[in-house]
Amino acid sequence: MKYSTFLIKYAEIAIKGKNRYVFEDALMHRMKLALGHVEGDFAISKTQGRMFVDCNSDYDFDEVIAALGRVFGINTICPVVKTEKVDFEKLCADVVAYVKEEYPEQKGTFKVFARRADKSFPVHSTEMNCELGAAILDAYPQMKVDVHKPEIELNVEVREDVYIYSRQIPGPGGMPVGTGGKALLLLSGGIDSPVAGYMIAKRGVKIDAVYFHAPPYTSERAKQKVIDLARLVAKYTGTICLHVINFTDIQLAIYEKCPHDELTIIMRRYMMRIAEHIAKENDCLGLITGESIGQVASQTMQSLAVTNEVCTLPVFRPLIGFDKQEIIEISEKINTFETSILPYEDCCTIFVAKHPVTKPKLEVIQKSERKLSDCIDELVASALETDEVINVI
Repeated sequence: MKYSTFLIKYAEIAIKGKNRYVFEDALMHRMKLALGHVEGDFAISKTQGRMFVDCNSDYDFDEVIAALGRVFGINTICPVVKTEKVDFEKLCADVVAYVKEEYPEQKGTFKVFARRADKSFPVHSTEMNCELGAAILDAYPQMKVDVHKPEIELNVEVREDVYIYSRQIPGPGGMPVGTGGKALLLLSGGIDSPVAGYMIAKRGVKIDAVYFHAPPYTSERAKQKVIDLARLVAKYTGTICLHVINFTDIQLAIYEKCPHDELTIIMRRYMMRIAEHIAKENDCLGLITGESIGQVASQTMQSLAVTNEVCTLPVFRPLIGFDKQEIIEISEKINTFETSILPYEDCCTIFVAKHPVTKPKLEVIQKSERKLSDCIDELVASALETDEVINVI
């Protein structure tokens, strides 16, 4: 069946109060941006509790579903048949015709879900359910009604026009990007951080990102891998402003002057310091990391507490209670997994101690960091000057 309209349902936005229109407008904007990458002429409109995408030209169905399926805030995408609201007799004929075309075998169980949003329509919802069900049974006696577990859920919404649909394609849910402020993602080439960015963006947060590059110990292919990961995440979040920082000199200084079992935690603390500086310069309200308790030495409770000590902005860790398999499953769903496992190491994996401390004490780490006092401020300033900004679409 060729559909000319998609009905878009949202969930969480519906419980907003007087500023609900702000979230609706943001969702429409994100839908417009997403469909801008699809060939065709699309018009987006809204009414109470619903949005519609009217297709005014030829289009690729799968491309439209894929594009809308990456827009946070959409709960369900319904391909609909839109007909004129004339009278109930015509409505019955349109529903019967829909069943004939959508289900050519006219078999199986069904239930009618009618909604009379236009209260001026003379037939009430309950009566429509019964009468439309009877019309289908008269036309296709081999079909049967099952109000508990129907194979076909036939929805009929009476508004300014009549919308008939039975396919309900799940959307990503969440809130429209941009309604929850902005935060800076520490993006590495691993599996976790792209997933963390995706999950925070799902709550409506606009994402910027920072990647710490360590040439010549990390290659240009490692940098390109991170750009590719940002591009995959950007399909959901919109354009990501990616900051690439040369971290080599700081890592070498830490390696030379600090105990090797503390390399990871001290390196992490300076990454957070630099990330926070970039975040504040770009009006970000927090930092995002892909850390999960106990996954590696730098992610024990003690290590996370020591890392947090250098930050004044909140640090969001959406994966904190996830195990690795759960994270992998999300990365596969958002198509970042295959890129994440490419064998190009980032700076976090190059400078790793054989036996890193797992329960660091803050006062001990601070004492070790004082060994860097003669050079670290200059090194941090120099690193910030290397900031390469890439707008990833």
